[in-house]
Amino acid sequence: MSKDRVTDESIQQARDAVDRHAWREAYDLLATADKRSALQAEELELLAESASLSGHWDDCIEAWERVYASGAESSDNQRTARAAIRLFFSHYGKQATAVAMGWLHRATRILEDQPESPEHGYLSWISTNVAVGAGDLDAALGHAERTLEIGTRLNDLDLQAIGLFDQGNVLVTKGRVEEGMALLDEAMVAVVSGELGPFMTGTIYCSMITTCERLADYRRAGEWTDAAEKWCGRQAIAGFPGLCRVHRAEIMRLRGAWAKAEEEALLASDELRTFDFEVAGEALYEVGEIRLRMGDLVSAEEAFRQGHELGREPQPGLSLLRLAEGNVDAAATMIKGALAPNSLDRLARARLLPAAVEIVLAAGDVETARTAAEELAEIAEVYGTAAFKADAACARGSVELAEGDPTAACESLRNSWRLWQEVDAPYEAARARVLLGQAHRAGGDEESAALEFHAASSAFNRLGAALDARQSAELLSTVANTAGADATQRATRTFMFTDICKSTNLVEAIGDDAWEDLLRWHDQTLRALFVEHSGEEVKHQGDGFFVAFSDASAAVECAVAIQRTLADHRRAQGFSPQVRIGLHGAEATRRRRDYGGKGVHQAARIGALAEAGEILCSQETLAAFTDAIPVSEPRVVSLKGISEPVAVLSIDWR
Repeated sequence: MSKDRVTDESIQQARDAVDRHAWREAYDLLATADKRSALQAEELELLAESASLSGHWDDCIEAWERVYASGAESSDNQRTARAAIRLFFSHYGKQATAVAMGWLHRATRILEDQPESPEHGYLSWISTNVAVGAGDLDAALGHAERTLEIGTRLNDLDLQAIGLFDQGNVLVTKGRVEEGMALLDEAMVAVVSGELGPFMTGTIYCSMITTCERLADYRRAGEWTDAAEKWCGRQAIAGFPGLCRVHRAEIMRLRGAWAKAEEEALLASDELRTFDFEVAGEALYEVGEIRLRMGDLVSAEEAFRQGHELGREPQPGLSLLRLAEGNVDAAATMIKGALAPNSLDRLARARLLPAAVEIVLAAGDVETARTAAEELAEIAEVYGTAAFKADAACARGSVELAEGDPTAACESLRNSWRLWQEVDAPYEAARARVLLGQAHRAGGDEESAALEFHAASSAFNRLGAALDARQSAELLSTVANTAGADATQRATRTFMFTDICKSTNLVEAIGDDAWEDLLRWHDQTLRALFVEHSGEEVKHQGDGFFVAFSDASAAVECAVAIQRTLADHRRAQGFSPQVRIGLHGAEATRRRRDYGGKGVHQAARIGALAEAGEILCSQETLAAFTDAIPVSEPRVVSLKGISEPVAVLSIDWR
């Protein structure tokens, strides 16, 4: 078979792969064919597209450069301009701004005297984003309208969709939220119906999620994040999953699944580091936010600094980190500097103002805090999302508390807590409860203060927010003991005890530093699963947990999820600790955060009997589990300190 024949067959196979959106396969076929015999311009465009969508960024740039050279040689101005525009996007994502602008100017010059083509529409799209970056929203709106007009005249669906989308985005930024979101939703119809090319589909998906998150519309962002991830999986595209992961990580972080959120953000930063520095920086900033909440200030600062090196401003995270370290002056200076640029739009300021209120109040500057809280309230009124309203209510309540009006503060902070509950943001809700407890205490209601501090402390412990948990526990310890706070009650729960098996041997094998890293990962992973299954972390001692669940189903599902998560990590990473789990449902005595009584002791003893990687459960507890689940034959065991024997079963979680 001749060389040309082999090349022709490879190119046809590559075209078929493109039609199936099998981008990696298309790239491999085209790259191999190119080595045998140099590809023509049209085939080079396919190579460039499949290279970008399979993560071969340098090969993508080289292919577009060859397309440009081929177009220039044959005087094909449209192809030459198209290649220059795509080279602009490629270099801009890598923060090679001068190179990117050089290609943009070249494309503009080539198209100056040419008949209208889709490439003119892409220049208009770029102009929209330049105008937005400069804060000229009226000019941006005009460019977006021109993009749509060109797309409509030329029947280019990609340009029509992005022109419509950009108009909506600009209107949202101008405060015309309802009108703008209607256009965004209309543009998304073209995306979900599969009308657009892969480049524009991924662009609009990710832009939609970004807009939702700028508005703090987390419900909508969560829905679109899930949709984007499914689309990326179907298309087998390398670049867009990284973008989607950043947004998914933020949603996970908000909902309290911090270990999973950190894993997604780190994976995104790895995927994007050679493709889009800015978004890779955003991923690392997200890692810093997660670690800050967990109280790991050293690692959080390192993530913020790495993100900053890639172009992501480290605010408000780094200012809040300085506050957590006790360096109030540095925190105040940094947050004021972040708010200083006139180019910041209202949505960007809304991300900074809650931190500004907290920090300047810590510095004793109530007047500045009041001004920031009032600005935040105005933004919340314009955009109207629950998260903005929750932030505004919390800021207002904090200022009212500082000004000596605990009654008004209680009302504002209670409203903030309810709104954060609505958003499903457990960490923010717990922080609102701490402030609410302080407001109750300032008003002389010690018992209500104790209740709020206790609820916040429980939430922080479940989440793994070490610093916040310690601070709320300290606040709780200072509240005067009252009959209500000390009262005991009976409660029926399913209790879980977990424990890492052979931990002493592990420490000896891997060393203290590695053990601490492993233990931190283990704690974060299990705590995320406790939160996901509504478990209440009662105690954390050494390398084990004592957790209470309201019903047996949640406890069993959580135990199975723990073992499967550890097994998945073991397969993917080569190692994770072996954990044993014991479950038992019983009535127990509850005092504040703790449970006591025979049932608790039975659960602990059952846990101690479990083998590595096993879930051992009392037979009577599993009887309350309605779903079918494979279990071993029951066996009767004697529990240390318990006179009556107990029937137990091993749950086959595999």
